[in-house]
Amino acid sequence: MTELVESIDPKRVAIVQAATRLFLNNNYRSVSMDKIAQAAPVSKATLYNHFDSKNALLAAVVSELCGALLHTLTQTLSTKDNVAQNLKKIAEVFVELLYSRDGLAMYRLVIAESHEFPELGQMVYDNGAKIAVAQLESYLQQLHDVEILSISNVRFAADAFFSLLKGELHFRCLLSVQPPPNEQEKTHLIESATALFLRGIGYATN
Repeated sequence: MTELVESIDPKRVAIVQAATRLFLNNNYRSVSMDKIAQAAPVSKATLYNHFDSKNALLAAVVSELCGALLHTLTQTLSTKDNVAQNLKKIAEVFVELLYSRDGLAMYRLVIAESHEFPELGQMVYDNGAKIAVAQLESYLQQLHDVEILSISNVRFAADAFFSLLKGELHFRCLLSVQPPPNEQEKTHLIESATALFLRGIGYATN
């Protein structure tokens, strides 16, 4: 525990937190490295020692936002027991991120800025969704290899699982047509999506 605490750089944490607030509360183009340094607050030299560009800093923000999901996926890869429960754990963390204020704000930011900064979309994808889908694919492949599951296309299955948790609901929330789901609605979504997914791949939960 001591080594973990000592490895955390408080200035890096402050920079990422400041950048997160500025990126999600403003548009990407209006946020300068100077503003981030002031908000942290750190010197410009310290800022550039940690991140050599605004793009690199955005990648760190995305990684931080997705951290809990990726951590849960990594833990899940270590066990092949309780498949339904493991998928529910992954779904819970994914839904919390997807429908959180920061999660929705990140989607909106990338969509709004993608025309002028097309690299942002690729960066957010590479540091978030791409890793999550690849890790879930790896988990499902392990289950397939030991014949716990029988899946002909694990990549498609991993993508389908996350897609079940998004659907039209996420689109409506992005457009502010409706507020994000409450706890009861999220629980219903998680349980329904997980059950449908498992039935679809022929896994008996009873």
